[in-house]
Amino acid sequence: MGTTTEQTAGRPAATTTLLRFATAGSVDDGKSTLVGRLLYDSKSVLADQMQAVEHASRSRGRDAPDLALLTDGLRAEREQGITIDVAHRYFATPRRRFILADSPGHEQYTRNMVTGTSTAELTVILVDARKGIVEQTRRHAAIAALLRVPHVVLAVNKMDLVGHEESVFARIAVEFTRYAAELGAGEITAIPISALAGDNVVEPSANMDWYGGPTVLEHLETVPAGADPGGRQARLPVQYVIRPQSAGHPDYRGYAGQMAAGTLHVGESVTVLPSGRVTTVAAIDALGVRVPSASAPESVTVLLADDLDVARGDLIVPTGAAPGLTRRVEATVCHLHERPLTVGAHVLLKHTTRTVRASVKELPYRIDTAHGLTRRPRPQSLRANDIGTVVLHTSEPLAMDGYADSRRTGSFLLIDPADGATLTAGMAGAAFADGCGGGR
Repeated sequence: MGTTTEQTAGRPAATTTLLRFATAGSVDDGKSTLVGRLLYDSKSVLADQMQAVEHASRSRGRDAPDLALLTDGLRAEREQGITIDVAHRYFATPRRRFILADSPGHEQYTRNMVTGTSTAELTVILVDARKGIVEQTRRHAAIAALLRVPHVVLAVNKMDLVGHEESVFARIAVEFTRYAAELGAGEITAIPISALAGDNVVEPSANMDWYGGPTVLEHLETVPAGADPGGRQARLPVQYVIRPQSAGHPDYRGYAGQMAAGTLHVGESVTVLPSGRVTTVAAIDALGVRVPSASAPESVTVLLADDLDVARGDLIVPTGAAPGLTRRVEATVCHLHERPLTVGAHVLLKHTTRTVRASVKELPYRIDTAHGLTRRPRPQSLRANDIGTVVLHTSEPLAMDGYADSRRTGSFLLIDPADGATLTAGMAGAAFADGCGGGR
C-alpha cells in the first residue's frame, strides 16, 4: 500500500515509531471493510488502486466503492467474499508507521491467524453488534492471550444496524472484557464503530456522541509500541561469521546478526552459548560504522576481545543474564501442516538461527480455544489448526528463553526433515497466564 506524508488536520506530527498489529474477526463481521476504511480514510491508498476498486464495485452493481476489495487480494477471496490468507499491509500517518497483518476469520484458518498475530503488539478483534460475542470471538481472544499480545482492541462493528445504541455496545464490551481478562489477555480497549460508514474508524462519529474514547486510528497512533523486545535482556543470535580477506583487515572476525532483544554495549562482558565461553564485546559495527551499542531490532556485527570458536546458530548474551541450556523443550504449539503431529515423530527444531534434530516425546494436551483455554488431555495427534502442548527432546542443547520473557527467543518452528515443510509453530514454556485454562 502507498503511504502519505501529508499531515492530517488536527493530528500533530511526532516521531514516527513502528506498530505491528493484526486484525481478526468472525465471518461477515466486516473486518475487510474496516481495514479498507482505515487505509482509505487515512489517505493510504494510491489513486490507481482506488480506481480499480471503484471499477470492480461498479461491475458488481454497487453504487459506492466496496472498501473490502482493498484488502482481499487473492482471486478466491474476491470471488467468495472472504479472507483466506494473511495479507500484510504497510501504511503510515504523520505520527506512526504501521505493519498490518490481516488474518482470516474462518476456524479452518486458525493457523493463519496465529501466524499473523505472532509478531503483533496489538490485535483488533471485530464483533458484529447484532450478534455479540460468538465462538470465533472467544477463539480469537484465547489466541491473543496465548500469544501474549500486549494490547487488544475490541471493535464493535455495525453499530448503525443497532441504532447506535450505547446499551448494546456496553453489554458486548463488558462480556468480552470479563472473558478476555479471565484468559490473561493484554490491555483491552473497546471501541464502537461502523466500518461501512466510517464512524470512529479515523474520524469521531457524530452518531455516537455518548462515546468519548479514541477512534481506532487514534488508538493505534498512541498505544505504547516497541517495548518488546527492546526492553529485555540482550540476545544476539549469530547468523553469519565475517572474515574479510583484505590486507587492510587481516585479523577482522565479526559475528553478524539481528538483535533479537535488549541492548549490547562495547566493553560489556558476554557469554557465547552453547559453549559457555566468556569474553568482552570489543567493538560493534552497524552499516560499516563503529557504534557504542546496539539494540533490538538492529542488524549489526559484533567483534569479541578473544578468539573464540563461534559459529552460526550460537547466541551472544550478557554474562549473568544467560538462558539455561536444555535438551527438553516444553511448549505450546499451533500445528500448521495437513500432516498431523504425533508422539515419536522426528523433526528439525529451528530456534533463531540454530537448527537441531528433535523428537516428539509427549502430547500432554490439546487446547480448546473456543471454550476459554480448556485442556483436552492426551490427544492422539495434533492436526492442522490445532493448538496444544508438546514435550520435545533435542539432539543438542538449546539456549531458549520462555516465550513469556521473549517472543523472539522463546519461539521456534518444527520442520519436516524429509522435505523441509514447516509443520508447527511453538512457544516455549508455560504460555498460560495465571488463572486461565479451565478444565485442567
